[in-house]
Amino acid sequence: MDSRSGRHAYLKIGEAAAQAGISASVLRSWEQLGLVRPQRTNSRYRLYTPDDVRLLRRARFLRRQRGLNARAIIDLMRREGVLRRERGNGAATPSDIGPLLRKQREARKLSLHEVADAVGISKGYLSALERSQMGASVGTMRKLARFYRINILDLFEAGEANPRLVRPSDRKRLQAGPGVQMELLAWGDAVMEPHLFRIAPGAGSGESYTHEGEEFLFVVRGKLEIELEGQPYRLRSGDSLYFDSSTPHQWSNPGSAETWVLWVNTPPTF
Repeated sequence: MDSRSGRHAYLKIGEAAAQAGISASVLRSWEQLGLVRPQRTNSRYRLYTPDDVRLLRRARFLRRQRGLNARAIIDLMRREGVLRRERGNGAATPSDIGPLLRKQREARKLSLHEVADAVGISKGYLSALERSQMGASVGTMRKLARFYRINILDLFEAGEANPRLVRPSDRKRLQAGPGVQMELLAWGDAVMEPHLFRIAPGAGSGESYTHEGEEFLFVVRGKLEIELEGQPYRLRSGDSLYFDSSTPHQWSNPGSAETWVLWVNTPPTF
């Protein structure tokens, strides 16, 4: 396929990122959220159009000039009509946990100050989370989930019965901080909680965290660095790891490409 033929002058990812004034890793993370949807060659290479570059430049402006995070940028661009809401294209939109966190707090008649003080974060940060102006890392979500006595399934709003078969287009998605997307692979009355984690270069869990249960992870592609009680483990594609969830752990993607991890917790907890 000729990337310069046809109606558009197609751009590869490095070219599109350079014209938009962002890094390729930022472009990938915005793409995961649905900001742009590049075409693919038969070899699965991404191809971007001038329209994609215009969207990326607008997003860059909103990030730099207005201090918005990716989720807030996309919501604003949809309200402005710059970005369409996708329907029926097989791509689920990542869940926005802001309203869910606010609902949990208000149901308990607690103030922002009370919750923020209890979990060790600032009142302003919690307020920004609830208003979807900032994203929560996995570590921060864990602290909030423990305080509210809920698990990850509550944040995914996965209360319906076990569907048995889950197609990729039906997965429930949750944005867990910048560059980290969690895709729920099964739900319902289950004793396991399986996810596909998609982790952008440099992204990770944030601070160290713990919870009840056990967990197993398998690196599908890319690299993962995980620290258990201060001991680092460097995993690459094909590696697996099993550990007790009560062990303090934090993780990140040290590579230059997106990492995919099959991650299973049991029992369902967070």
